[in-house]
Amino acid sequence: MSDTTREDRLLEAISALTDTLASDYDVVEVAQVLVESSASLFDIDAAGLLIAGPGGELDVLASTSEASRLIEVLQIDAEAGPCLDCFHTGQPVSVPNISTGSAKWSQFIDRARELNFQSVHAIPLRHRDIVIGTLNLLSTRTGELNEPDLRAARALADLTTLGILQDRTTREHITVQQQLEAALSSRVLIEQAKGFVSNRNRVSVDEAFTLLRNHARSHRARLADTAAQVVARELML
Repeated sequence: MSDTTREDRLLEAISALTDTLASDYDVVEVAQVLVESSASLFDIDAAGLLIAGPGGELDVLASTSEASRLIEVLQIDAEAGPCLDCFHTGQPVSVPNISTGSAKWSQFIDRARELNFQSVHAIPLRHRDIVIGTLNLLSTRTGELNEPDLRAARALADLTTLGILQDRTTREHITVQQQLEAALSSRVLIEQAKGFVSNRNRVSVDEAFTLLRNHARSHRARLADTAAQVVARELML
C-alpha cells in the first residue's frame, strides 16, 4: 500500500467519523466506524472498543469480530488485561508479545493465544483528565505498532472521544453518562439480534452482524433500531 493510498484512507476514516457525528448522532455507530476503520487502516487483524458505563464499569461497545469481542469480555470478567490497565491509567499500553505479558493477565494471555492473537495495543479514549474507554488493536503477529499507525490511531480515538463527550442532546437534557448507558443498552439488543439472524440464516455471528448493518445502512436506519425490530420479530433478515 502506498503512502498516498494510506493517507487517502485515513482521510476517508476521519470523514466517516465526522459524518457519524452529525445531528443524527449514534454512539454505537461512531464506535463501530472507529474499530472498523482501525482494522482496515493499521497493521492489525481486529479491533474492539470498551466504554465505561454510568457506574464506571467497562463494557464492549464495538468490535470487528466475535473473537475480538470475546477477548474484551474476558478482560472485563477477569478484571485484568492490558486494556483495563490502559483505562485505569489513562495511558497507552502496548504488548508486542502477549506470551511475555504480565502474570496478572494470565487468563487473558491464555485465551488470546487460543484465538491466535499475539500482540495487543490499547489506546485510551481520553480528553484531558476524563477517560471514557479504550480502543484496543489486536494482531496475530508479534511486534510493536509502528509509530505512524500509533499516531493515527490516537488521532481517531481522540476524535471519537470528543464526539462522544460533546453534548448533542441538550434539548432532551440527557447527560453524557445517560447517553453512554443508552448506547450500552443498544449494544445488548444488537448482540441478541446477531444471535437471531445467525440462527435463522445458519451463518456465523460476524456474518449476521454484516447483514444487520447492511440492512440498517440501506434503509438509513439506526443499527440499534434495526436490531430492536429483529428482536421484536418485526423484521426478518
